[in-house]
Amino acid sequence: MESDCLFCKIVAGEIPATIHYDDEKLIVFEDIDPKAPHHLLIVPKKHIRSAVELTEQDNELVGHIYQVAAKVATDMGFADAGFRVVNNCNEDGGQVVWHIHFHLLGGRKLTWPPG
Repeated sequence: MESDCLFCKIVAGEIPATIHYDDEKLIVFEDIDPKAPHHLLIVPKKHIRSAVELTEQDNELVGHIYQVAAKVATDMGFADAGFRVVNNCNEDGGQVVWHIHFHLLGGRKLTWPPG
């Protein structure tokens, strides 16, 4: 855990969040500034700064992220209509919290390109 990391503090229960899924590897909670009717953040409990820092040892974790995204979308009832999983990497990629996380978006027609 990084003491100054917002998401590490949420994982540790120091900052409240509306949690939809929690296991030994991940936590999924609602984004505080949603861009879709369903906008959740999938956050590994392991502190990894960005996608650039992923290693081979994280391959199972990344697969688990996508399995959990599908499970949460299914459980919340928007998987069949469709959803998007997004990872913003580093400053030009739009990353603002320096703990790898994935946005799970659904509940409306998502256009392309996103911006």
